[in-house]
Formats: sequence, C-alpha cells, structure tokens
Amino acid sequence: MSTSAPTTAAVLAAAPGKTYRRELVVLTSLFFMWGFLTCLNDILIPHLRALFSLSYAQAMLVQFTFFGAYFVVSTPAGALVHRLGYKKGIIIGLAVSAVGCLLFYPAAALRSYALFLGGFFTLASGITLLQVAANPYVTVLGPPETAPSRLTLTQAFNSLGTTIAPYFGSVLILAAVPLGVDAAAGLSAQALATARTAEAATVQLPYLGLAAALVGIAVVFWLFHLPEIRDDSVSSTSIVSEASSAWGYRHLVLGALAIFLYVGGEVAIGSFLVNYISDADIGGLPLATAGKYVAYYWGGAMVGRFVGSAVMQKVRPSRVLAFNAAAAAALVLLTMVLSGRPAMVAVLLVGLFNSIMFPTIFSLSVAGLGRHTAQGSGILCMAIVGGAVVPLLQGLLADRIGIHHAFVLPLLCYVYIFAYAWWGSEPRRRAAA
Repeated sequence: MSTSAPTTAAVLAAAPGKTYRRELVVLTSLFFMWGFLTCLNDILIPHLRALFSLSYAQAMLVQFTFFGAYFVVSTPAGALVHRLGYKKGIIIGLAVSAVGCLLFYPAAALRSYALFLGGFFTLASGITLLQVAANPYVTVLGPPETAPSRLTLTQAFNSLGTTIAPYFGSVLILAAVPLGVDAAAGLSAQALATARTAEAATVQLPYLGLAAALVGIAVVFWLFHLPEIRDDSVSSTSIVSEASSAWGYRHLVLGALAIFLYVGGEVAIGSFLVNYISDADIGGLPLATAGKYVAYYWGGAMVGRFVGSAVMQKVRPSRVLAFNAAAAAALVLLTMVLSGRPAMVAVLLVGLFNSIMFPTIFSLSVAGLGRHTAQGSGILCMAIVGGAVVPLLQGLLADRIGIHHAFVLPLLCYVYIFAYAWWGSEPRRRAAA
C-alpha cells in the first residue's frame, strides 16, 4: 500500500507540541448538546404515547422522523460544509436546532402530534449538520493514527449528555403522570381537553431553555477562532490509489451499513427501555422511575468511551470494536431469554459496550478518504437513518410478538457490526465492476 504525500493541514495536525486542546474542548460542547437532545427522545416517546394513546409503532414515528432527517439532510449538509467551511456549518446547525426546540412550544399548546414530529425533524436537521461538520473536524485535529481514540474521547461527553438527559426528562416531563382511561372517562370534554393540554405543556419550558442554550453556544463559536480545514488539505493515507468519490472505497460503504445498524440498534433499545423496564414481567416500575434507569444505559456508554479511548491507544480499534459488538450481542440475547431484574440488568449493560462503536466505525470508515472526507462524512451521517428504520421495525414487531422478543432486531445489528470490525474495516478501494 502506498501513502500519499502529506499536505499542509496534515503536517499542521502532526506538528510537534500542537494538540489543539482548546479547540477540542469547545467542540466537545457540541457532542454534549446533541447527545442530550437526542436522548430526550427516549423520555418523550412514552410521554407522547400516553398523551396521544399511540401504539408502539405510532410512537416510534418520533425516531422515524428524527433520524429520517439524517437521510434527507446529510447530503446537502455535506455540500454546505464543503462550501462554507466547518465553523459556519456548526453555527448554522446550532441555529436550526434552536428553531426545532422552539417548535415544541406551539406543538404542546395545540396538542398536535404532527407538529411535534415537525419539531423533531427540524431539531434533527440541525444536529445532522453538526455531526457532518464536527465528527471529521475532530478526526483531523491531531495525528491520524490517534483519530479513533480522539473521537471516542469527545464522544464520551456526548454520552455525558445522554446520561443526564433521562433524569432531566423524567423529573420535568414524566413526573406529570398522564390521566388514565378511568380518570379521563369521568371528566367532561372541556375538562379533559384542559388536562391534556397541561400534560402536553410540560415539554414547553425545558425546550425553551434548550433553545436558549443552543443560541448561546452558537455565539461562542462565532467569537471563537477555529483553524480552517479544507477537504483538499486532509492527508490521504494507507490507500492503494485514490477513487473518484467516497463511494469508491469499500471500507466506507461497509462502514455506512455498520453505522446504519449500530444507530438503529442503539436507538431501538433506548426507545423501548422505559416501557420495557415498566413491564410487569421485567421491572414493574412506574414510568417516571423507569425513565431514570435509562441513565444507566447511556451512563455505561459514557464510562465505556473514557475507558475505550485509553484502550485504543494500545489495541487496534477494529479489534476493540469486534469485542464490544460480540459482548453487546450476547447481552441482548440474554435479555431475550431472561425475565425480571436479570433481563433488565442485561439490557442496561448493553450501553457499556455500545460506547466505542459509533466513533470507532466512523473513524475507520473515513480513514484515507483525503479530499473526499466531507462527502464520506455526509454518507456516514446519512446512514444514521438507521435510527429511524430499526426502531420502527422493532415497534411493529413489539405490537405483534411482544416487546420482550422484539429485541431480536438489535441482536442481528450487533452481529453485522462484529463482521464489519473483523473483516470489512481495512481501508481499501472497492473492486472495479
């Protein structure tokens, strides 16, 4: 395998003593925020399901709409970042996300599920732009050989956001217990409408606060100096020869499918946790209490990312990914064959092994893409649409065979990720047709 000559930015990234700590600290705030916002969906799903009397499949339209935005927006987001640069792309992404948060206010006031879904789509569109800009930015702010470890470390703070969000949402949103069928039957139409509006309004203040926080972060990025990195200045390493587009690299295409299935499996498990833990055969807990247990799932991912960042300094990232995928598959299988607290513990432990998967798959997939890095990042972010498709399919399964055995779908996702890590992640071009 040949190695292309390093260009200006690659030399700068590898310059002695240059660690870009300040830049990475500021970028880490983005990872925290989009983790926090994404994980709040796991709390809103049972809330909206009770509020609008939805089936599991109908409730999963939240994730279908949210992660469907990645598929729709990723390609134009990649083009926007390529044209305007990473910094401006980040600022625009923060502004769009803030608008999405603001849409939850009228959605709650009107008690409109369709408007809630519109808010989710807008919010996710902004987060997609942040993902397209920030993930590859982190991979090039330092030596290429430590890119998986560096991205895993910043993703650990994404997991900090996902760990805090369930508790935050449970206290401010799920604490307002929706009216049961019997209680609702005893109210007049006007009283029932007033009660339902009050239930819906519990999301208004939290999302107004989140919109303000996003605007504040956007101002910080506007004032903060970030080094500009262009696609044609990224080093292309360990590739036999350059392809005409990112689609010409086999490891990227296989990695995109791995991202699709990983995000799908992770989101599907997180989306069902509150209802799964509250199920009489598993934990039998109230929704508000079950919601707080979701923090253990995402907290495990946070711990695993800090540990994984250190481990991957010594062990090949692809081997660490294979081990974690095998462990996650085994735990999902256990939660399907067990019941009660053991099943609950098994499914919560999956988060620990999810930890390094996204950043490691992402880093392995964009390795050596050179000037196609932004396009490759857009393709990988487009593959996050797995978070829309897999939870919806699991919802359909849960409506038919029960929530317990519907976890067979995430199990299959982890089996493929193991195969990618072991056989498909080596950087190479696709074979000619």
